[in-house]
Amino acid sequence: QVQLVESGGGLVQAGGSLRLSCAASRSIFSINAMGWYRQAPGKQRDLVARITSSGGINYADSVQGRFTISRDNAKNTVYLQMNNLKPEDTAVYYCDAFDAGMDYWGEGTLVTVSS
Repeated sequence: QVQLVESGGGLVQAGGSLRLSCAASRSIFSINAMGWYRQAPGKQRDLVARITSSGGINYADSVQGRFTISRDNAKNTVYLQMNNLKPEDTAVYYCDAFDAGMDYWGEGTLVTVSS
């Protein structure tokens, strides 16, 4: 098992930046994939960015070029740097760990982008 805790959400104006952190309760070095997902009101939970243990990275088209996912294995932490934020980025952001065929989720952190 792994417990995940997200932090860094808040209120930011359009065009601003925010960095989200996902702290894991154990080493993430061997976890197959870590990802950030988001769920806006009335919508499904969608993939934002994913990083694999081998360093492969995928981004949703809507955030390509604006968001950057990174991993610090020494700190057992995954980050999501969000730049040039838009009102449509407003959502609850969730951290996910996929390991041994199981998904583990954090409680989420709310990001609100005002226009």
